[in-house]
Amino acid sequence: MRSANPALNNKTFAHLYSAPIENRMTIQGTVNKTFFLLGLLLIGAFYTWNQFYLSGGQVGIYMAVGGIGSFILAMVTIFKPTLAPITGSLYAAAKGLLLGAVSAMFEAQYPGIVIQAVLLTFCTLFALLIAYKSRLIEVTENFKLGIAAATGGIFMLYLVSFIMSFFGMSLGFIHSSSPIGIGFSLIVVVVAALNLVMDFDFIENGAERGAPKYMEWYGAFGLIVTLAWLYLEMLRLLAKLNSRR
Repeated sequence: MRSANPALNNKTFAHLYSAPIENRMTIQGTVNKTFFLLGLLLIGAFYTWNQFYLSGGQVGIYMAVGGIGSFILAMVTIFKPTLAPITGSLYAAAKGLLLGAVSAMFEAQYPGIVIQAVLLTFCTLFALLIAYKSRLIEVTENFKLGIAAATGGIFMLYLVSFIMSFFGMSLGFIHSSSPIGIGFSLIVVVVAALNLVMDFDFIENGAERGAPKYMEWYGAFGLIVTLAWLYLEMLRLLAKLNSRR
């Protein structure tokens, strides 16, 4: 079992015991906790969204707190899954602060872009869930390896671009609205979306293997990580398309 999502990889269940029936991870329990974390994320996002318009766009501190905070909390959760009920919840709230601020900035530049990105993200989620449950998408080992490699490659490109920015340089096609830049964003959106399929498979396997109850929180956390990434990539793609009009 392998997932490209660093929060949901093939080592997560390696050392877990088969818990008593009443204390086992279930798919329904993971779904419930995903909705709870999503609610926390939305609360954080609405807060910074409102602050953006109340403060005239001065939300840099919220972006810093949300970005740095969510990164630290994600690392803690990945290395200590037993803390997922606490750190996963804090992660969702912190990520919401970041997403709300970023969304407001995009919305100010391209009115209507946020609702488009939200709808596309959730339509993609439900479409892939249906495709997964109906086995239209087979999660084979080669499929898992391919998505894991593609995801790793994308994050390496982003990391290189981030480091280059300190020296006044960048990988132009990542941010460009040229055909190449749009093509790159389309590829990233597809890879991010297919990570959802990997997450579904991971959670289903965890429930089948009788993982402890706290892994429901961990599985929900992993889904939120992927959804947040997919949403941001949808925003970037739509912004590039809008800039060409």
